[in-house]
Amino acid sequence: MDLWAVHVKNSTQTPLLLRSSFPKKPISSCLGRKANSSCRVEDCGVFEIRVLRRRRACSSSLVVRAMAKKNHDNSGNGDRSIPEGDGMKKNNSSDGNKSNDTASNKSQRIKLDWREFRANLFAREQAEKVETDTHNEGVKPHESKSLGLKWAHPIPVPETGCVLVATEKLDGVRTFERTVVLLLRSGTRHPQEGPFGVVINRPLHKKIKHMKPTNLDLATTFSDCSLHFGGPLEASMFLLKTGEKPKLPGFEEVIPGLCFGARNSLDEAAGLVKKGVLKPQDFRFFVGYAGWQLDQLRDEIESDYWYVAACSSNLISGGLSDSSSEGLWEEILQLMGGHYSELSRKPKQDM
Repeated sequence: MDLWAVHVKNSTQTPLLLRSSFPKKPISSCLGRKANSSCRVEDCGVFEIRVLRRRRACSSSLVVRAMAKKNHDNSGNGDRSIPEGDGMKKNNSSDGNKSNDTASNKSQRIKLDWREFRANLFAREQAEKVETDTHNEGVKPHESKSLGLKWAHPIPVPETGCVLVATEKLDGVRTFERTVVLLLRSGTRHPQEGPFGVVINRPLHKKIKHMKPTNLDLATTFSDCSLHFGGPLEASMFLLKTGEKPKLPGFEEVIPGLCFGARNSLDEAAGLVKKGVLKPQDFRFFVGYAGWQLDQLRDEIESDYWYVAACSSNLISGGLSDSSSEGLWEEILQLMGGHYSELSRKPKQDM
């Protein structure tokens, strides 16, 4: 079986135009029991879910903005079909430019500090709320805890590197119930540039060699790598843990220390392993992915099908192992606290 042999009916459409499908379940019973929804079957044979936006009161959120200079890449036009593996942008900077390397390393630290800085702000805000409540009740406040290596907190809108955590509304929808989707790109309004990601808590308990791949790199270099279910749309992708290494050309960073690649970057990935820069254990391969139109994902979030959260790199990278990924849904909800933590202890609701 060739993991990269993607066969999509009606090949005139790129996979990013396809919607997340919910197989083996009547569409009318999958989403929107309480919200109005309309469904139709595309020519490509994949169901499209359109959930009409339902207005509801929004809770107050801590929003912090950061300003940064935009890096304009004039190296090419950049094909948009990343899940098919044809559009990863290359880094054309000179390897001998020390100032660029220094700036890149500094940028890495800024990105890491930014996510942790925001998480600290959120934790401080929550601690202040608890302190205020306990003070009003005349109870001695608890000492605030440090952030720790693993943390997760809700954020108001999706962003690259965030996770989508399935709510109880998706219980009974076999494709997505109790899943955690790592968003590889937050997307734009362009029909071919919608948000997409991979499910990171559904190990298949198989290795690549068990699938008898025809690709030489998969059959040799990556033969012992684990396979994960990534989503209902047909394309294969992989994540690689880079740790504190500088940015690797040919791969797109999702969060500090974690990049993703597709078919067109497989040769580069194998080359890094052969050079000893990375190990096969640093890679996780995914069969399929999840993709939306930008408005479609926002509608699903506003209709309470997904919680949006930012998580520590340590939590996400650790969750990529077969042993710990299956408990990742509960762990993230518990770290988010409050009513999220209560959901993690609820029994599954069969639809």
